[in-house]
Amino acid sequence: MALVSDPNCIRLAMLGMVDGNGHPFSWSAIINGDYDAQAMADCGFPLIPAYLDEQPKEALGIDGAKVTHVWCDNPADAARVAHATHIPNVVARPEDVLGEVDAVIIPTDHGWEHVDRARPFIEAGLPVFIDKPLADREDDLRQFVRWHAEGKHFVSTSAMRYAREFARMQEQFDQIGQLRLLTGTMSKSWERYGIHILEAVFPMLTPGGWLTATNTGGEKSSIVCLRHREGVDVVLAVVDDLYGAFGCVNAYGTQGFLGEHFSDTFYSFKRQLETFVDYLRTGQPPFDFAETVEQIRTIIAGIRSREQGGRTVKLEEIDI
Repeated sequence: MALVSDPNCIRLAMLGMVDGNGHPFSWSAIINGDYDAQAMADCGFPLIPAYLDEQPKEALGIDGAKVTHVWCDNPADAARVAHATHIPNVVARPEDVLGEVDAVIIPTDHGWEHVDRARPFIEAGLPVFIDKPLADREDDLRQFVRWHAEGKHFVSTSAMRYAREFARMQEQFDQIGQLRLLTGTMSKSWERYGIHILEAVFPMLTPGGWLTATNTGGEKSSIVCLRHREGVDVVLAVVDDLYGAFGCVNAYGTQGFLGEHFSDTFYSFKRQLETFVDYLRTGQPPFDFAETVEQIRTIIAGIRSREQGGRTVKLEEIDI
């Protein structure tokens, strides 16, 4: 059953913008299907106009959905996003979109803020998409679990779940024998970007089987060793300035190995956003919420391990 009154005319609000994250610009352009090229060139995130400008005009836009309202933490940013992506309404407060839109997108990647950012809309019964990571603290994860148990509608993913590069890689697993090791690399921090590389490899193993996390990183790095019930080790390295290895995944088996590098940002973002719109139209979640819970427990376990000197943390320690 649809979560919106008119599946062919879905009004979305884009709410929030934090340092180092230009999703309000890129996601609004992808959904609305048009953008001001000069304003986008001046958005402050050069990668965004680079991949948007590469797309044929017909690749942009999601039929039947529009971002109609925007709010940013800095009002000046909201005005810039609205101008660049043709959003007609800039609101003074996030709550001002209640009663005006059918669903909300929270495009920020500070996990510790997401409960507070999402609360007014989840409790009002609006469906919400929350950027990765859903949370990075145990008490916040428990709150999302409670909301889910109450039947509230929200989803959270990394775009790397939808990366065509990693899907192609997984289709070739029969060529490398029995899988023994997965490795992945990512820039920035485990708290904000660990979920990217975790969600890239997560579909390659059976959900419900992630056991432990050991983080031996330092101040600007996290080297996280994960153990899965299927006997596969996973090593994820998230290093502050490792931009040259953003989204690299390697799979090692008993008879060979495979490797892929994430590169098609536009494709992954559009599939991520299309999947949310499909969820609004059908009411069917794109995957089991238990997968998100398992991923966030893994992120929290990695944080706890690093804070405790590299102690191996069992995911079951993360109490939900």
